[in-house]
Amino acid sequence: MNHSSALSAVLTFLWLIVAPVVQAGEIQTQAVHFAKGRSSATIEGRIKGGQTIDYTLRAKAGQTMSVTLKTGHGANYFNVLPPGSNDEAIFIGSTGGNEWTGNLPADGEYKVRVYLMRSAARRNETASYTLTVGITGAPKASELGKAPASDARVKGTPYHATGPLPCSLGKGRPMQCEFGVIRGKPGNAEVHVTPPGGLKRILTFMGDKVTTNPDDRIKAVKQGDDWSVEVNDYEHYTIPEAVISGG
Repeated sequence: MNHSSALSAVLTFLWLIVAPVVQAGEIQTQAVHFAKGRSSATIEGRIKGGQTIDYTLRAKAGQTMSVTLKTGHGANYFNVLPPGSNDEAIFIGSTGGNEWTGNLPADGEYKVRVYLMRSAARRNETASYTLTVGITGAPKASELGKAPASDARVKGTPYHATGPLPCSLGKGRPMQCEFGVIRGKPGNAEVHVTPPGGLKRILTFMGDKVTTNPDDRIKAVKQGDDWSVEVNDYEHYTIPEAVISGG
């Protein structure tokens, strides 16, 4: 085999590894929705042959996505595609495995593409799977701006302050939730709140705007020196201005 033929064979092999495993018109789309108070969702699915499913969800730059695919079929994988991409992936399951966690590079709609490798697809094989997708975190810390040099971190943590703050879940009685805050320039902060029971909520304050995970509904009103924040008509938090700005 001459040099040109050998190079062609190598390139063909690499293309088979990284090229899209589906052809136009074979992709189904399903939106992923998180239940109230949750930052992840688990989906039971089944694909056959050349069938491919794109699970879509919106996220922001700087947030963290985690994906796990549990399947009994050795040729069943997932890829993660960034906003605006139909081919290029930021993660390829056939080379990286069926678990992935990574920071997201841009705002927009991401696709978790579940598929069978070509050899199994051509044999019209079937795979049943369980897909778990989660989104945590908030916009890039750089968007918060730089905290004053005098605002020291709590030793052993990424936070400028920690402690309890008033909260409640549903129609439950008022209680105290633990928080940690990462501050930026005045008025900007990322507040991590952990109510009892394992839920973790991240609230991002940017001046007069308060945001959380894109799929969650949020209402925020400032009353005096406190922010009253409601998420999904279920989570209720009172965030003192002193938590956000220090002092």
